Amino acid sequence: MQNKRRFEQYHRYGLLFIAPFFLAFLVFQLYPILYTIYLSFTDLKGWNPAANLVGLDNYFAIFRNPLFLKSISNTFILWGVNFVPQIGLALLLAAWFTNIKLRLRGKGFFKVAFYLPNIITAASVAILFFVLFSFPLGPINLVLQHFGVLDQPYDFFRSETGTRLIVSFIQFWMWYGQTTIVLVSGILSIDDALFESAMVDGANDGQIFRKITLPLLKPILLYTLVTSLIGGLQMFDIPFLLTNGNPNNSVLTITMFIYNQAFTGSRNFNVAATASVLLLVLSIVLSTLLFQFFKENSKVGRK
Repeated sequence: MQNKRRFEQYHRYGLLFIAPFFLAFLVFQLYPILYTIYLSFTDLKGWNPAANLVGLDNYFAIFRNPLFLKSISNTFILWGVNFVPQIGLALLLAAWFTNIKLRLRGKGFFKVAFYLPNIITAASVAILFFVLFSFPLGPINLVLQHFGVLDQPYDFFRSETGTRLIVSFIQFWMWYGQTTIVLVSGILSIDDALFESAMVDGANDGQIFRKITLPLLKPILLYTLVTSLIGGLQMFDIPFLLTNGNPNNSVLTITMFIYNQAFTGSRNFNVAATASVLLLVLSIVLSTLLFQFFKENSKVGRK
């Protein structure tokens, strides 16, 4: 009985230790989320504290907003163009780093070098690439003219395709290192005996990668895909700092649309809140679909 009383006393201390987290979560996360959902059903604009409930009008209106629809397509284009080569290169590098036969030297150095772009601030990266591709005397323009690729300077940031490719490349360059490290960790968690048995049976590197590595790496691939998708939907800093969504809103993303609605112009907080709720719903739906897709594929594979 005495031990039970002591446990109850310690239990109270445990609650006190975890209380700050829950208080911070309620004040800084849960309350803003619930308040944003509430604002999406109002007509709040500007700094006027008065807001009237308008039901689903904001949701009907935002799907007729061409700028919002364009921001959705831009977001998926920028994410897709950077993620496909990113996951491909990361898988290739991870396979090389973990290959028993190759025994690569200096793997630690290369991992640090590949991960380095991820720790550079977005502002620094944006300035760096803006200078590299600047018109007319940027280093890229000078190099391309020197080798005869261009007859005259090319203004990359006045081209929609050029700007999208630059933003996508920056996202790829900043994140492929982290993706590589995650995949390397996943491959290293696989039992070495499986690879050794396959090599004894005469399997080559390609067969080992397809038949052993990829199937057992599916949970890590799912994690990488979901986190990359959520990060891609929240893409903001690079396109905002580089060109502020220009030219012709070609790199305007969903989060930039939300920012512009809430903090520029007439400050349409109701529109920004509605877009934020839709972004949350889109993230949840797409993540759930990816989980279901991988789950169904795993069932088919077992059969």
